[in-house]
Amino acid sequence: QVQLVESGGGLVQAGGSLRLSCVASGNIFSINFMGWHRQAPGKQRELVALITVAGNTHYGDSVKGRFTISRDNAYGPVFLQMNSLKPEDTAVYYCTAGATMGNFWGQGTQVTVSS
Repeated sequence: QVQLVESGGGLVQAGGSLRLSCVASGNIFSINFMGWHRQAPGKQRELVALITVAGNTHYGDSVKGRFTISRDNAYGPVFLQMNSLKPEDTAVYYCTAGATMGNFWGQGTQVTVSS
């Protein structure tokens, strides 16, 4: 099993920045990728960004050019730097890990962007 804990959510003004962090524990060497999804009220969960153990990154179209995913190592803390935040970025952000035995999700952290 893999456990994921997010931090860094909060309230920020439009145009501001926020950085989310995710720490993985458990069978971390089974992880193939880590990243972030988000779910806004009334909308489906969508990909925000992910990074594979090889370091390849992928972004959802809505955040390209504004968000950056990074990590300290392939299995350790993963970060999501969010710049130029918009009210439509308001959502619960979930840390995600894809492992050999399945997919795992954190509890989520709320990001609210005010106009």
